[in-house]
Amino acid sequence: MINTAVIGYGYAGRAFHSYLVGLADGLNLYAIATRNDERREAAREAYPNAQIYKTIDEVIADDNVDLVVLATPHDTHAELGIKAMDGGKHLVSDKIIAMNAAEADVMIEASERNDVLLSVFHNRRWDWDYLTVKKVIDDGLLGTPYLFQVAIMRYGAPGGWRGVKSQSGGILYDWPAHFVDQAIQFGQAPVESVFCDIHYNTKWDTDIGNYANLIIKFEDDVRYQIEISNLSKAEKPRWYVVGDEGGLIKYGLDPQEGPMRDGDIDSAEEDPANYAKVWTASGGENRELVVESVRGTWKSYYQNIADVLNKGEELVVKPEEMRKVMQVYDAAMKSAETGETVLL
Repeated sequence: MINTAVIGYGYAGRAFHSYLVGLADGLNLYAIATRNDERREAAREAYPNAQIYKTIDEVIADDNVDLVVLATPHDTHAELGIKAMDGGKHLVSDKIIAMNAAEADVMIEASERNDVLLSVFHNRRWDWDYLTVKKVIDDGLLGTPYLFQVAIMRYGAPGGWRGVKSQSGGILYDWPAHFVDQAIQFGQAPVESVFCDIHYNTKWDTDIGNYANLIIKFEDDVRYQIEISNLSKAEKPRWYVVGDEGGLIKYGLDPQEGPMRDGDIDSAEEDPANYAKVWTASGGENRELVVESVRGTWKSYYQNIADVLNKGEELVVKPEEMRKVMQVYDAAMKSAETGETVLL
């Protein structure tokens, strides 16, 4: 069993990491650390068999800990992650891996120097919507895709550290971290250029931005547009994808988070109204299809971590993939500052 310590017991540490670690065969939720007194008591009540610590230093000093999971603000990932890896611990960081590619490089170097695992919690590679779009493309229903548009448009002020740019990185560093990772997974060619525009409004007491538009262009002329907003009353499709033989529209978010929060992720179900709609001319016949979603499970992420450490299986979310994500982010921030498209 791999003794695992979760650092941070806010929403991510509590609802995502502690819960999912506990479901993985081969991982043992050994410890939880948080500086917040009330959260330590909540962790002690929820996991009476776990060691409860105040600081990551206490966790690193515990020789029984094999794996450290960071569920902490984005600006702490590099510092805390390097400290854990230099202490001989394997590391999983919540997304986003770091604030920029330079920090990511130092984390990757620490992993290699200490011969420990480094991965990032991109659980949304197992989202039902992502897997469904991937299957539709793999089945040839769209032909060759040339345009991806993905969006989450919400209305509400961001809370806690996620609403503070110095700690979170800004509006692009939350949900869109998954979107950029998915874009890299879809991409059959290297990224050619990045354009980014961020809108700021005084509606909310926050400095992270209220709307961002990120366009990634690949060398094969595929365009991947990402939109995110916390100031939008109007809904947009979660996915709009078109190719030379078809198109897809899908509404709605992956349904796993609510049941997971309630302690039963396996009970997740999707409203059929949110199934993907596909229009295709593949095979020489025009068809309109409703495609039932491919059911993934977020449990697969930590099961892979366990299987890598216990059985030597291949790591799914690799550090080199995270470096590509951060290169896009660095270009996006430069583009947002200059208003120009940035070539990679």
